[in-house]
Amino acid sequence: MKKIITLLTIILVGISAPQLHATTKVTGVLESVAAAIRTGNSKELAKYFASTVEITLPEKDGSFSKVQAEMVMKDFFTKNIPSSFSVNQQGNSTGGSQFMIGSYKSGSRVFRTYVLFKPVNGQLFIQQIEFETE
Repeated sequence: MKKIITLLTIILVGISAPQLHATTKVTGVLESVAAAIRTGNSKELAKYFASTVEITLPEKDGSFSKVQAEMVMKDFFTKNIPSSFSVNQQGNSTGGSQFMIGSYKSGSRVFRTYVLFKPVNGQLFIQQIEFETE
């Protein structure tokens, strides 16, 4: 009986370990992206861009390559230096996508921020990022 309980425990731990690791990985990506936005670091943010990123900003809107998207975000952060960024909500969308909604403050301006992550080969990449004036 003791051997059966031990075997079942090993099986359950083995099954739940990959899920725990995946959850930790997702949390790490979301935290890293939030930190990059909070500090206005376009180079760090670009590490999580998909090959093509849809960007919506008050002065610019479009679909950009990873390199172009980094430059667009650098310009935005330069013009709108962050004073704070807080994540208000995060969760799952269909197909394994993740999202994050937050508030980005720059001086007296506040932007509602939306980031959509899509999984590619087991990793999350930013597919879409929006900064809308509140």
